[in-house]
Amino acid sequence: MSRRNVEGRILYTSRKPERLGQERGRESFLFTHHGDGSTTLRAHCEIDEPDPSVMRDVVYGLDAQGRPADCAIRLTVGDRFMGSGWFRFGEGFIECESYGPSIGRVSQRAELDGRLDGFGTHPIVADGFLLSRQSWSTPGERRTLRLYLPSPDHRGATPPLLARVAIDAVFLGRERVTVAAGGFDARRFQFLDEGEDGMGQHPPYELWITDDTDGVFLKGGVGGYMMTWYELVELRRELV
Repeated sequence: MSRRNVEGRILYTSRKPERLGQERGRESFLFTHHGDGSTTLRAHCEIDEPDPSVMRDVVYGLDAQGRPADCAIRLTVGDRFMGSGWFRFGEGFIECESYGPSIGRVSQRAELDGRLDGFGTHPIVADGFLLSRQSWSTPGERRTLRLYLPSPDHRGATPPLLARVAIDAVFLGRERVTVAAGGFDARRFQFLDEGEDGMGQHPPYELWITDDTDGVFLKGGVGGYMMTWYELVELRRELV
């Protein structure tokens, strides 16, 4: 069995009139696709603004069927330790062990009462990969994704704890796109915070991912009060 790596870097910029095009953060990532079909994602994310700043480190594992297996997260906010957490996914349940100065030591267990479409870990690259694990066929197709998050905050800036959320995703079609990292065949999607069990309305979020099994995030933007843009600026893929 052989493994294959996909790694790159995403630039975060602002679309607010007073900061148009200015860098507001960055993200580096490394996927390892293992020979047994499982995947490990490592991501380092930095958000410089709006204050306070956020830094997140994530190691996330998925099994050979693309289902969440385990995840470890460490978070600093305003350059101060906010918390760290470990999540494990079993047959019909999720477990969480977390610690943070504001919450102390917390143990959680949630029973799953139906399908789970994924775990929203908050790195931008993971948003695209989540969509790539779903089956899409017809442009305009819309479905409600039932997820758990380690934080309901839109920037993920709270101590890691289990949060249930449902969000709608729409497949908008295929097209060729060019970003700083190059030209790619892509699939275009939009997240809409109109699903059941929503935990705070998220502004519309449009994104493009590679039209292949890797599902690498290429570009995307969030409107509303966030007014931010994300773009892939570096990509290295080991081909088989």
